[in-house]
Amino acid sequence: MEAASIAHAGAHDADEHHGPPPANSSSRVEPQLLGMLLFIISEVMVFGAFFTAYFFIRIAQGNPWPAPGTHLPLEVAGVNTAILVSSSFTIHWAQSSIAKGNRFGLKAGMLLTFLLGCTFLFIQINEYANIGFAPQDGAQQTIFYSLTGLHGAHVFIGLCLLLFVTIRSFRGHYSPEQHRGVEVPGIYWHFVDVMWLVVYSTVYLL
Repeated sequence: MEAASIAHAGAHDADEHHGPPPANSSSRVEPQLLGMLLFIISEVMVFGAFFTAYFFIRIAQGNPWPAPGTHLPLEVAGVNTAILVSSSFTIHWAQSSIAKGNRFGLKAGMLLTFLLGCTFLFIQINEYANIGFAPQDGAQQTIFYSLTGLHGAHVFIGLCLLLFVTIRSFRGHYSPEQHRGVEVPGIYWHFVDVMWLVVYSTVYLL
């Protein structure tokens, strides 16, 4: 009887552990965070390719920047930069608030961040409509639209993420113990803000 019981227990354990063993995780970084960091690294490489083209046109070939007959709206871009930088502070407020259980700060911070991002993108589109040159006018114009447009596309993706997080925030989906869904999109948004500072400094100011 004892042998039969042991055999039955062994069969039960075999049923419990049916299937492949769990994957071995050697990284101490959570998969969601690691995935976002790897994605950001890949996007830095994409931007690096466009910056290489920019410096080749401007320095290696010695072309004037901006191209003769064109004008870059420094003041408008400066205001837009301040708007986007402000959104980094508001999303940090949202992240800090949910970590402390402050749901009002989470909702207000996410909503403000989303609205600031929309404002930035609207101003950039309006800048395109009134800047006075097109991408096909020359190499300088092409790289200008490529760099700023690439960043604008990342802002749009970030706004989609922020919209999801904002909606979930108002539905009460996050807590001080479970708020990774706020932190990971926040990392991406900080990356978007930092990358714009690089674009603004090189394309508009230098």
